[in-house]
Amino acid sequence: MLLSVVIPVYNEEETLVEIIRRVLDAPIEMDREIVLVDDASTDGTPDIYPQLSSRFPGAQIRIHRQGRNQGKGAALRRGFAEARGDIVIVQDADLEYNPQEYPKLLKPILDGRADVVYGSRFVGGEEHRVLYFWHYLGNRFLTLLSNMCTNLNLTDMETCYKTFRAEVLKSVRLRANRFGIEPEITAKVSRGGWRVYEVGISYSGRSYEEGKKITWKDGLQAIYSILRFAIAD
Repeated sequence: MLLSVVIPVYNEEETLVEIIRRVLDAPIEMDREIVLVDDASTDGTPDIYPQLSSRFPGAQIRIHRQGRNQGKGAALRRGFAEARGDIVIVQDADLEYNPQEYPKLLKPILDGRADVVYGSRFVGGEEHRVLYFWHYLGNRFLTLLSNMCTNLNLTDMETCYKTFRAEVLKSVRLRANRFGIEPEITAKVSRGGWRVYEVGISYSGRSYEEGKKITWKDGLQAIYSILRFAIAD
């Protein structure tokens, strides 16, 4: 069985090598491939790609570069299309999410109980860095609004850690280019009747000084996407 780890990348020269190392060190007994989708990075990230084969000999790492910057959603859509695995997991490149937790994200699928697993930052007793109150409140509001539209009872719709059986992604047509991809995926998973589980994860959030990219404008776009995909495919 093959696990595809899809990593959207934009200006992550400081963390890219480390996140790849952590993904390859994840304690799972599965073959894995890493699918990097570079969203037209403008820093030194592209200079790292030629070094990866020598830094990680034998690793299955494939690199796909977008011709222009289109957003996280477009990068994920490309990554999902390129993934060859039986199971696909989304991994951000910024070190906020810990690949050591892959076993708990994979277990409900491997046990045959789930088709999709969300890693929630808001349940369980795992450690969390304390950062922005308004981000927390915004995440909870967006999750509540999404739940009202999908009739799911998620606690963290906006989480990066989403894990899918490959059949799920093949069954949905995704359209969003930016952070609206999160509510779109949730709406279409719900509409498809797929079995969704949620597990608690840790979270080491970044500050804006450390490179965090999401803004209040992305929150407004998420609200629009929740309402849009609640009534349209």
